[in-house]
Parts: sequence; C-alpha cells; structure tokens
Amino acid sequence: QAHLVESGGGSVQAGGSLRLSCVASGYTVSSNWVAWFRQAPGKEREGVAAIPAGAGGSTTYGDPVKGRFSISRDNAKNMVYLQMNNLKSEDTAMYYCAAGFSGRGWVLRPASYNYWGQGTQVTVSS
Repeated sequence: QAHLVESGGGSVQAGGSLRLSCVASGYTVSSNWVAWFRQAPGKEREGVAAIPAGAGGSTTYGDPVKGRFSISRDNAKNMVYLQMNNLKSEDTAMYYCAAGFSGRGWVLRPASYNYWGQGTQVTVSS
C-alpha cells in the first residue's frame, strides 16, 4: 500500500519561496507520473504540476504556476519536490502529493490518481 507524506509548507510573504517535499513508501515515484495538487477553502482541487516516469520526459504545469513553480524528483530518496518561487496570495492552499496515475485522463486531473498524502498548508500573505 502506497503511503505519501508531504512536508515543507508554512507561511511566507508574497514574493517569497518555499520547497515542498513528498516522500513515498510502498511505491516507487519513478515508476509512474507523480503530481502536486492544491485546494483552497471553497474551491475545487487544482492540478499544480506533474512529473512523468523515468528520465527525459516533459513535466506539466497548471497555467497559474507556469514560470514560478518547478517539480523535480530524487529517485535515490524516493521523493518528489515542488519548488515554489514568487509566491502570490492566490497560491494559499493545502498542497497534496498524488501518485498511482491510472493512465486515464489528464495528468493534472485529481481523479486520475489513486494515492494521496495528507497535505501540507501553504499560506502567502500580501
């Protein structure tokens, strides 16, 4: 059974940076797509970034974060990261790591993933 744990969230001022981490157990993060999602109060869960299996594939980003966020993976540590730069107040949300891509649908669609972490809160103040 896959188990994902996120960390690295916190409070930061607008324009600042944070790096989120997701460590997996019972699952190899390099074996399939892994993604980050976020959900703000009263809003639907939104795809932020996704990284494909293996090496050399193209990452995918949601439009609101393109050019500011970067997803990466450390296969040796079985971890996935989300580097977030130039944070804005609208980035405030709970951020979730997801794995176990079903192979159906878009890689930034929440229903496409089977395994989820408990989330880490990011709060950006203006």
